[in-house]
Amino acid sequence: MEDCYASLWQKKAYDRLKLHLAKNFCQLPHMPFPLSAPTFVPKNMFVQYLKNYVYHFNVDPLYQRSVESAWYDKSAQKWVVTAQNNVSALVKEYVSEFLVVGTGENSEGFIPNVYGLDTFKGLVIHSSDYENGKTFGDKDVLVVGAGNFGMEIAYDLCNWGAQTSVVVRSPLLYGDLGRFGIQRPLKGPILLKKETGISPVIDVGTISKIKTGDIKEDGGLFNEKGMPKHKSPNHWKGENGLYCVGFASAGLFGISNDAKNIASDIFRIVDGK
Repeated sequence: MEDCYASLWQKKAYDRLKLHLAKNFCQLPHMPFPLSAPTFVPKNMFVQYLKNYVYHFNVDPLYQRSVESAWYDKSAQKWVVTAQNNVSALVKEYVSEFLVVGTGENSEGFIPNVYGLDTFKGLVIHSSDYENGKTFGDKDVLVVGAGNFGMEIAYDLCNWGAQTSVVVRSPLLYGDLGRFGIQRPLKGPILLKKETGISPVIDVGTISKIKTGDIKEDGGLFNEKGMPKHKSPNHWKGENGLYCVGFASAGLFGISNDAKNIASDIFRIVDGK
């Protein structure tokens, strides 16, 4: 259970992490990044930004709580949420006209059940548990996946002296892809993220490590998977005052848009009464 705000960033983000989108696409509503902030904000600076945001708007979350149930009382037209305090074991009931689910799509790491993994004698960790490559120097390390996290972690491991390899599901091509019949996309990375929900991989130096051989490559509102039934941009609003934030597969930019849409919708409803 979380005992702090932004626990994903404070406890599950590796040391060298920077935002992979420009800061103006990652700022929260009503509080832009300071002009002095770099275009791609590093982890510690982003955590400080969130701390300032919490203080400025007097955000006061209730930590160490687990929701036991949430149901809609049709007669009272209210949401009834039961939550347990995991420190005192006290169970409390909350009643509200609106319910916003803000757990997000990246709150839990997933490690697939790969054949042979149960008998593997080495260390297996999810990217959310990776901090840096300090303890992996001179060791053989296989990074599974070539998304932003996978590529940057591979680069970090290599810089710490690990014998690093990357395995991906499909053939890996890099450099000028025109000779392979793959042309530069006509749409930019932000638009592709918005339309497909897939983050473009931002190279931080990994490709050069692959080219030199330092890194080796080893070659596609909630359903049963816990995601909204309606796709973005129509995913954030349910019925009877139920909303969800952070499920647009659009990163911090999508979270900010969700928050603004939900706040505006709640204001419209309340103001109309």
